[in-house]
Amino acid sequence: MAVEINELAPDFELEASNGDKVKLSDFRGKNVVLYFYPKDMTPGCTTEACDFRDQHESFEGLNAVVLGVSPDPVSRHQKFIEKHGLPFLLLADEDHKTAEAYDVWKLKKNFGKEYMGIERSTFIIDKAGKLVKEYRKVKVKGHVEEALDYIKDYLQ
Repeated sequence: MAVEINELAPDFELEASNGDKVKLSDFRGKNVVLYFYPKDMTPGCTTEACDFRDQHESFEGLNAVVLGVSPDPVSRHQKFIEKHGLPFLLLADEDHKTAEAYDVWKLKKNFGKEYMGIERSTFIIDKAGKLVKEYRKVKVKGHVEEALDYIKDYLQ
């Protein structure tokens, strides 16, 4: 069952890079940019994280919080944050249950190999916890600006 636009986004509880357990519902009253990415320290994921970092103040100015989710453990998230100065939480979805709830845990093909992994995707959730926009099969270039513009145009 996939997540649907204009319905409550599936809640979850995951360990965050700061050591806390974080629930989506903790952020009611704020817009949430929930982005799923395959792996810390890889080129596309680093570019995407740094783009979110560079626009962090703009998101904060729109009452929006950015949360990154991947199957990496917290220890790897912490290294990723330190290396790139990321000012937002990264969440460890090691059993990929949250990725499955958002239908982003997919069969992938790379260099002739098939494996399960995260399909790069972003979900924008409004202050009431409703999913209002989804971006699937995200191309990194320009994506963060697109998400920021959506919040500016539709959630202010």
